[in-house]
Amino acid sequence: MVKTKNEYINREISWLQFNARVLQESKDHRVPLIDRLRFLGIFSNNLDEFFKVRYATVKRIVDAGKTGKSVLGGERANDLLEEITKIVIDQQTRSLEIFQQIDRELREENIFIIRETEVNESQAEFIRDYFFKKVNQELMTIILNDLTEFPLLKDTAAYLAVKVVMKNGSSKGKHNRYALIEIPKGIDRFVVLPKEGDKNYVIILDDLIRFCLDSVFTMFEFESISAHMIKITRDAELDIDNDLSKSFIEKISSSVEHRKISDPVRFVYDKSIDKDTLQFLKEKMDIMGTDSVIPGGRYHNRRDYMGFPSLGRHDLMYDKIEPLPVKGLSMKGSLLDMIAHKDYMIYAPYHTFSYVTKFLREAAMDPQVRSIKITIYRLASDSQIANALVNAVKNGKQVTVQIELQARFDEQNNIEYANFLQDEGVKLIFGVPGLKVHSKICLVEREEDGGIKRYGFISTGNFNESTAKIYTDYTLFTAHQGILKDMNKVFGFFETNYKINKYKHLIVSPHYTKSSFMKMIDKEIAFAKAGKEAYIKIKMNSLTSYKMVDKLYEASRAGVKIQMIVRGICCLIPGVEGMSENIEAISVVDKFLEHPRLFIFGNDGDPKIYISSADWMTRNLDFRVEVGCPIYDPDIRQELLDTFDISWRDNSKARVFSAKQDNAYRKRTKGETELRSQVEMYNYYKRKLES
Repeated sequence: MVKTKNEYINREISWLQFNARVLQESKDHRVPLIDRLRFLGIFSNNLDEFFKVRYATVKRIVDAGKTGKSVLGGERANDLLEEITKIVIDQQTRSLEIFQQIDRELREENIFIIRETEVNESQAEFIRDYFFKKVNQELMTIILNDLTEFPLLKDTAAYLAVKVVMKNGSSKGKHNRYALIEIPKGIDRFVVLPKEGDKNYVIILDDLIRFCLDSVFTMFEFESISAHMIKITRDAELDIDNDLSKSFIEKISSSVEHRKISDPVRFVYDKSIDKDTLQFLKEKMDIMGTDSVIPGGRYHNRRDYMGFPSLGRHDLMYDKIEPLPVKGLSMKGSLLDMIAHKDYMIYAPYHTFSYVTKFLREAAMDPQVRSIKITIYRLASDSQIANALVNAVKNGKQVTVQIELQARFDEQNNIEYANFLQDEGVKLIFGVPGLKVHSKICLVEREEDGGIKRYGFISTGNFNESTAKIYTDYTLFTAHQGILKDMNKVFGFFETNYKINKYKHLIVSPHYTKSSFMKMIDKEIAFAKAGKEAYIKIKMNSLTSYKMVDKLYEASRAGVKIQMIVRGICCLIPGVEGMSENIEAISVVDKFLEHPRLFIFGNDGDPKIYISSADWMTRNLDFRVEVGCPIYDPDIRQELLDTFDISWRDNSKARVFSAKQDNAYRKRTKGETELRSQVEMYNYYKRKLES
């Protein structure tokens, strides 16, 4: 049965509201100015991915002639596409207004992002020299008029649509020439010009090219040239063929390659473009009324603002934090020895991620270590993790890597790593047919006292040194043999996936995650009905499973107190009388991307606490291999209760979920001190070190 809109928030609409919270950060004057510009870049990058994946999925439903109501929370797919386009146009308009405000404030700080019309003589000389030395040879310029077939535009690449008004052309413009110039990706989007006194000047590559257009079109006798930005976004779903003669790597490689020619799902253009130029492009590109056509600003690919140069103005950026050590876990001694006696938890980026790489390096060189098994979802471009695994092979260890080739937008990177690791002698496993492997686990087997002892770690996030600096995630190091025996069964499932294992400690998708959490919610419901204290505390990225939403509604009606911290999509509507009045939900969007999955159940005074790689989304519960791990160590249990409480008490960057979907900031009560959870979290761990 499909519920009504009043019981669920549609997941696509909820995602757009999450991206609106990112946009709020770019407007927030408490955020340093250059970081506000970078949040605009994150907003734009998020939107690109949304159209590639989610919008494309809804469009496929429409193209198949279906309504999609059963999977879209009661929304008709056609209506949803219209609603999405309306919201996106509104958000794009707001983002342009915010950019203009940031630009004004940058000028007050003597940082000038100038257009081609603002260039002075000395800058003109620098720009032309830069253009001929670095840009001209990289330009791909296509004259469109005489082409019988329109060129294939690259997904989310930015193009200048150029109109060349010829001398002696007719009044109707029949002799206008139209061209496309692809903005080169191998050149910095922001060109820093020579400083003049205390004034910094930056010109965007697009405008630098505009300034030099006369040099590009020297073969024409023209009266004027104008250039306006366009871009398209293509469907990024992978269509994997069933050719039995191909290896899995070959199939994924072929699917990634096919993305280049997949159907467009969005066309964005500079709204100041000449009408005849726009009409020419739409006719040539065969853009229909059903496509999402978005009028935008002068510049596209604003995701590039994530890399806006610092210009030495560190006062206009967030202070970098120095990652802390974990109390009692020394980088100088043997991590395996320390973990043998006690579990340890790191919470990146507050703690240094170096513990993970040191653990693997130590295991790679330890003469008693026999094997290392690890799952890989996303790796850094220059991965110390991969290097440590290769080092282990060279030291005679048996190394098994389960690498997920279908990790969204990291497919090519993972294919390259798979080939590299395989060439170095690492045993590779390519997952389970029909399931993505999203678990974050590592298992080391070491020979001790005539037998095998296991060590390992389990995380809520990827084993990636780069994202560990900006994503918050828990990683548990443990020598608990029961947990690690279960972990070994997970690796066994990767190789013999027809066999469904039973686990004493871990909660594993797709077989047990949903049912296990359902049972724990049922226990809280029973406690509440018996008049006992009953509560659930959840921290995760997204909540989209309608079955889990319904179960939480049931718990709320029974009197279970539920606190939820959901960074992204939340299909549940809290605070509705008779349905969810016992549920409160917030989202924290700040400097770091909140990424942990933490689940706390009251359990009649003896809380059950789990960390997990799984959100409560249908894909995580039913179509992925995910691992949740119980926390047994009393110190770590208290730490997780404390960190949840710190996030929950945020009254600076917390937005409150409600039926209004207005992203309202949580209000502070009179006399209440401001608490920004990410700052307080760092201070909490500093105090632990000092105590």
